[in-house]
Amino acid sequence: MSGQEWRQRINAGVVFALVASLSLGCSTNANPNPTNAPTPVVSTPVTGTSLPTSTPLSTVPQVSPTSSILPTPSSAVHTAGAGLELVADVATKARPGVVQITTAQVALDSLNQATLIPQGVGSGVIFDNQGHILTNDHVVAGAQSLLVSLPDGRTFPAKLIGQDPRSDLAVIQIQTSDLPVMPLGDSAKLVVGQWVVAIGDALALPGGPTVTVGVVSALGRTVQEPSSDGASAGPFLFDLIQTDAAINPGNSGGPLINLQGEVVGISTLGSGASGSGVQPQGIGFAIAINTAKPIADELIRSGRVTYPYLGLRLYPNSPSLASRYQLPAKPGMIVVQVDAQGPAEKASLQVGDLIVVADGQALRDESEFYRVLQVHRPGDQLPVTVARGDQELPLSVSLGAAPTQ
Repeated sequence: MSGQEWRQRINAGVVFALVASLSLGCSTNANPNPTNAPTPVVSTPVTGTSLPTSTPLSTVPQVSPTSSILPTPSSAVHTAGAGLELVADVATKARPGVVQITTAQVALDSLNQATLIPQGVGSGVIFDNQGHILTNDHVVAGAQSLLVSLPDGRTFPAKLIGQDPRSDLAVIQIQTSDLPVMPLGDSAKLVVGQWVVAIGDALALPGGPTVTVGVVSALGRTVQEPSSDGASAGPFLFDLIQTDAAINPGNSGGPLINLQGEVVGISTLGSGASGSGVQPQGIGFAIAINTAKPIADELIRSGRVTYPYLGLRLYPNSPSLASRYQLPAKPGMIVVQVDAQGPAEKASLQVGDLIVVADGQALRDESEFYRVLQVHRPGDQLPVTVARGDQELPLSVSLGAAPTQ
């Protein structure tokens, strides 16, 4: 079939299934009755619960098949107390490096005089001794004034260093000394089921950052953000950490940390009501720190991020799509659009091709392709293997620079 027919069939027959509704970033609006504000989040009081714990194997007595010896209740209580003390110790050490970011915009009052109107509150992480703070782009987007409050009571005006809507990350800076810097960890070492702690200014409640605890529920998630205005879809975020540590409005930009006190993610999204009206529980997302750190470094260097450009649109393959559209039944990314005179067209990629390998990496899902792409820069050669019909073709794409958004 022709490329045009193929595109029409893809557009008509494919439904891109994602989480039905997400609460964007979790920055919370400081104005109790803002103009054009999204529907407010209704919070329900939750009673306190004990943190689930597990007993290390080394502390469990070795019991023979005929033995009746069991761990005593006192030893179980001691183990639980140790787990609670560990989380409390981690939170105590980490909270000083988590800041509240208050944004404001200039508006005209009734006397036609310019005045600053509070816009919203989010969170951020101090990650170096130069006063650089990592947060979400949607926390600072559109702000004309930034105020940073530290848990020790100090407040400072902040300067926007750079922002990147595509990754939903931004860096701001405050000028002061004696800052509590949070160490950055390695998100590649995370495993599903690992304990993590989220810290941030949930719901902009007074009294400093809120601490919640949970586990890594899944890794490598791909989620599309809602737009800030609700009129259009937001950017896709890749390689996200899913966690059941509570993430609420105001947590945006705050850290997700491991039990060594290292930042492994930047809290970004909390689940909202599904299409059927059911409220999901225990689903929140954080940008992996291994994704965020290179972007933060580039924002500090140049104020913006330059992405490599292929000049095509891709869609993940699946068994049903492969069967329906006569594609090879293997994992990969389907080429659904090729830009005229773009790098992909110059490299002879076509609509209907299936990219199965990029830079030597077999593509099992969408996140893997973008993980490969993000280590490249404009001008690099990206080798790919394309399945076309019954053939596999080695091609090389000379990456361009993505247009600025």
